[in-house]
Amino acid sequence: MAAGGFCKLPTGSVVVALNLPSPTAHGAGCVRVLVHARNRARALTRLRNLGMRAVYLRGNAAPPTPDEITAVLHHPDGLIWRTAPDNGVPPDLVQELWHPIRALLRRPTTPA
Repeated sequence: MAAGGFCKLPTGSVVVALNLPSPTAHGAGCVRVLVHARNRARALTRLRNLGMRAVYLRGNAAPPTPDEITAVLHHPDGLIWRTAPDNGVPPDLVQELWHPIRALLRRPTTPA
């Protein structure tokens, strides 16, 4: 089951964070996906509409951090991802930038 959580903002909207298995063929790790939406149901619907059909949020075990909330609020799409840190690596050492969701869903091109 994917770890995840949510945070309700003062405006009434929510930020949902989910750790999901990497959909790419070369990646065996996880990705951290952040979604900004009006409510939790709409956030999950946005992911399902992108083809992530089996995405569910059960509980609030891994809510978004304040830095993650800032990142998703400043992105025009309100839907971003980056590689989830491994358990052995402290989160402070992760320097990967956030990517738009279309970069995750883009299929790798095979050389002809």
